[in-house]
Amino acid sequence: MTLVEEIVVRRLGVAEYLPTLDAMRAFTRARGGDTPDELWLLEHPPVYTVGQGADAAVKLDNGIPRVKTDRGGDITYHGPGQVVLYTLVDLARRGMKVKPYVRLLEQAVIDLIGPRAERRAGAPGVYVGAAKLAALGIRVVRGRAYHGLALNVEMDLAPFGAIDPCGFPGLAVTQTRDLGFIETCAQMGDQLARKVIERLEHA
Repeated sequence: MTLVEEIVVRRLGVAEYLPTLDAMRAFTRARGGDTPDELWLLEHPPVYTVGQGADAAVKLDNGIPRVKTDRGGDITYHGPGQVVLYTLVDLARRGMKVKPYVRLLEQAVIDLIGPRAERRAGAPGVYVGAAKLAALGIRVVRGRAYHGLALNVEMDLAPFGAIDPCGFPGLAVTQTRDLGFIETCAQMGDQLARKVIERLEHA
């Protein structure tokens, strides 16, 4: 059965990581059974986020803040020119399990990029050739998901070189600008949000 409901899209501009994390947690705690799902589009100032699967001993000395977070996955980098799409979705209400939800988010990126984009077994996210284009990490509390996707668009990729992106040593990263897309970060974000909504409406 397809659940048809309003999905609220919020465009938050440039937002610091920790206040945004607090806001996601607060929204998820407070939402009721009929609270509409929301998609939050934004960019973060430079920050490394360290997921629950990361090695806590990783040392970084390039001056970029490092923040422990509660999503799944390892360490990744967020910065200007990267679309962050936080997907605050009531999976229980939609009758959706976690693995199909992760595949849905990945497929939304693949729908946007086209046949060059693909999944990798055992490595959530979306890849083009040998390089990672989009990272994915979620947390589910009482059947409600938060966190979401990060799509590299037109950013300085150098900070990825200080880490093993998503826990994979030597993993290359790429971005849509280097793949020939001319759309800005805001334009790619709007298009990605539409793809996610389309997938949710037909899940």
